[in-house]
Amino acid sequence: MTSVKKRKKFTPEFKRETVALITDQGYSIAKAAQAVGTTETNVRRWKVDLEAETGGDRLNNDERAELMRLRRENKELRLEKEIPKKGQRLLCERNEVKYRFIQDEQVYYPVTLLCRVMQVSTSAYYEWCGRSAEVIDSQTWQLCHRMKTLFAQSRESLGSRRLMALLRKEGFETGRYRVRQLMKKLGLAVKRKKRFVLTTDSKHKEPVADNVLNRDFAPVAANRVWTTDITYIWTLQGWVYLAVVVDLYSRRIVGWSIDRRMETALITRALMMAINLRKPAPGLLHHSDRGCQYASKDYRKLLEQHQMICSMSRKGNCWDNAPTERFFSSLKREWVTGNIYATREAAIEDVRAYVTYYNSCRPHSTLGDQTPIEFEYCA
Repeated sequence: MTSVKKRKKFTPEFKRETVALITDQGYSIAKAAQAVGTTETNVRRWKVDLEAETGGDRLNNDERAELMRLRRENKELRLEKEIPKKGQRLLCERNEVKYRFIQDEQVYYPVTLLCRVMQVSTSAYYEWCGRSAEVIDSQTWQLCHRMKTLFAQSRESLGSRRLMALLRKEGFETGRYRVRQLMKKLGLAVKRKKRFVLTTDSKHKEPVADNVLNRDFAPVAANRVWTTDITYIWTLQGWVYLAVVVDLYSRRIVGWSIDRRMETALITRALMMAINLRKPAPGLLHHSDRGCQYASKDYRKLLEQHQMICSMSRKGNCWDNAPTERFFSSLKREWVTGNIYATREAAIEDVRAYVTYYNSCRPHSTLGDQTPIEFEYCA
């Protein structure tokens, strides 16, 4: 019985990027097909389809051509006024300097327009590009395409080391130096860190526990040590507060809760989620800061009910609960920074998405570049 060969499917983004090699980079159809690892017929069809999308469906050929001409002329007149004045001083420079300026600005303006303003011919510019740029091979193109996808999935938070780890898992043979070079060429820059305010309220009269954990962040098995803490997230409807429970063995988020009030009920829901999910044996070490919520009578009673040992950080010492603080730092730096949540519900959905990403997709250097779920199942 003969097997039926499955037809390879390409995403719309893949097709647009392939056509961009021709329209923006000056590749021929043959070179573009070779770079992305497909046939010339496919590339030619994708180019025709994308050009047809911009022309409209209800016009005949003559009307469509006239409309496109008028649009092009209006756009060129508008863009001629927007080209930065810094380019005018290059008119007296040699052509190679002008070509480099055109190459830098072609992401904002059409090449033909830039060439006309800089008083060089388009054919000469493309000839210069062909001499100075090398045609990338299929593997490099696929690597760059996957790098951009993973970087976007992480919301511009993956550095070269973690990005390299993910690529190696998918079978790409690459090193950190090469990944760093390609990230620079592709313009993949990690978002800057931002300082955040401490939320712990330790000025209370409730009893506090000793620091039993004592920064021993490497338990030998799951459900031996849990750490927990609270942070905040701003929305246009006001603050919301997030409580999480982390299993130190795998750094997995085993429980979390989010609410508009930072009360004992918030951390209780997070702990009960973890208990229902993991069903830990008696004797589990529960570590937190000295916040009034964790020192409250109701919460201490809940810990006693499930036979958990209570441990608390020293006053004003965030390093005693560093793994949980690290999760909050990653959440805000990688996911929340730059986002404006219109509602509290939007923030809750985004936190849920990050917890899923953190547990199942994000590699951890502490775990040998494995995700928390991978680490638990491979142990």
